Amino acid sequence: MSSAIARVAATAVACGAVLATTVLPATAATHASPGRATSPVVIGKIQYDSPGKDNYSNRSLNAEWVDIVNTSHRPVNLKNWTLRDGDRHTYRFGHLRLAGHQTVRVHTGIGRDTVRDVYQGRRAYVWDNYRDTATLRNDHGRVIDTESWGYRGR
Repeated sequence: MSSAIARVAATAVACGAVLATTVLPATAATHASPGRATSPVVIGKIQYDSPGKDNYSNRSLNAEWVDIVNTSHRPVNLKNWTLRDGDRHTYRFGHLRLAGHQTVRVHTGIGRDTVRDVYQGRRAYVWDNYRDTATLRNDHGRVIDTESWGYRGR
């Protein structure tokens, strides 16, 4: 009977190992592609289409935003990191230390920067509602993460 229990236990362990490698999501730090730097900082949610009419008011501009998320427990200094759209509109982060498991929202319009919200200071929309790409680069210019929308197959 003990050999049967041992076989069942071995089978359960093997199944658990297979399940863990196929079902559990990888962390953001393991999603490095060739030419991409490995980082716990990723692009999160994106509101590229400001709700309501595009009337160029500051309120409407600030309703267009990109979340930058630190997925680790350690803080990351975002000084001189950039966020760019497909038309090369670029926002450069100032002195911002993103705490562990914290998100900063990058708004298009004008506002007062805080640790949770920063503002590009623009008077026109940045993100194309139909097709665009957001690219986050570190202070060495290496691509950290990209998110695209509106392209065929995405």
